[in-house]
Amino acid sequence: MLKQIEGSKAVAEAVALCRPEVICAYPISPQTHIVEALGEMVKSQRLSPCEYINVESEFAAMSVSIGASAAGARAYTATASQGLLFMTEAVYNAAGLGLPIVMTVANRAIGAPINIWNDHSDSLSQRDSGWMQLFAENNQEAVDLHIQAFRLAEELSMPIMVCMDGYILTHAFERVDIPSQEEVDAYLPPFEPRQVLDPSEPITIGAMVGPEAFMEVKYLAHAKQMQAIERIPELASEFRSVFGRENGGLVRTYRVEDAETVIVAMGSVIGTIKDVVDEMRDEGHRIGVLTIVSYRPFPLEQVRSALLHCKRFLVLEKSLAVGMGGILATDVRMAVTGAGLMGYTAIAGLGGRPIFKSQLHPLFRQAEKEELPPVTFLDLDWEAVNRQLERERQTRRSGPVAENILHDKGIVSAKFG
Repeated sequence: MLKQIEGSKAVAEAVALCRPEVICAYPISPQTHIVEALGEMVKSQRLSPCEYINVESEFAAMSVSIGASAAGARAYTATASQGLLFMTEAVYNAAGLGLPIVMTVANRAIGAPINIWNDHSDSLSQRDSGWMQLFAENNQEAVDLHIQAFRLAEELSMPIMVCMDGYILTHAFERVDIPSQEEVDAYLPPFEPRQVLDPSEPITIGAMVGPEAFMEVKYLAHAKQMQAIERIPELASEFRSVFGRENGGLVRTYRVEDAETVIVAMGSVIGTIKDVVDEMRDEGHRIGVLTIVSYRPFPLEQVRSALLHCKRFLVLEKSLAVGMGGILATDVRMAVTGAGLMGYTAIAGLGGRPIFKSQLHPLFRQAEKEELPPVTFLDLDWEAVNRQLERERQTRRSGPVAENILHDKGIVSAKFG
């Protein structure tokens, strides 16, 4: 059914159609509308049987999810930003225990300084936790990825984050095709857990593991993600046959067949990039787009195949590995090792800074001419940066960086240093 609906509410509808048995979450912007909507469905018994558990923190939300999943229930939660960091210990435990929890991450910047707007620093901080991570380009894909995520998580008995850009998608009203319960039931079978805490058959889950077995356990988690490389495209194909549309998969290409320059990115910025690519194509530029849908597991072979025939690529990403550069770009470079391609990284949109087509046109042209440095910071205020660096050279008590920058920009009145 087509609905004009907020992204968060659309995701809540999709999650409810997947028949979760336990939902536990702590509200943190911008994911709050998702769990609010699910709570209303449980209270009204529209979603039943399902237990909605109000917890006191994000750490508790993941801990309850772990307990529910270990007891054999289909478990769901959602979080963002500092909330994801607060539950990090339990995030690693969920993956290490091989529990098929599905969690929405409404991507939001990590402080300090505190920031409530979108970038990808929260989920990417957990890239080595053992969770699979799928990124939605738009709200329709966010809906579809959640349905696929429950199927994949439960087949492999591994947890999955479905990542959607905070506010840009979560709070955007778009036309979304919400499937019927019959369609979802045809695609997603009832949950049959691989491991269950059952008093009639007592076992231990979460035992201490020493050097004699720890490495093997970790390898098996890696092996499951390698299995996911095979299953993700197959499940996307099955999804298309049931629902009549194509979303998900490992990667997607757009106008790359004869492209000399390929832009690599993930998330909602893909729509803006496609618009710029179309405009540049009309001007005769041979340029295309590679969308990363599955960030973990990372599809090395598929990325390499998509880029192998171009001359250069530019990774545009909403994340920063401090002291290194791009996070996504590091994986992309690994995929094309030895291919002789010129590769560039553009850090953009941190903390919700807008990414405009007018900025991308000159950036992409510079990439075409191979005039970019290895790492570029799009729309960075170099004057403000250099002023702060000079301030620190001039005086030891230079004050807190964030407040100084805000003062320089005339946003706050207090002056430090």
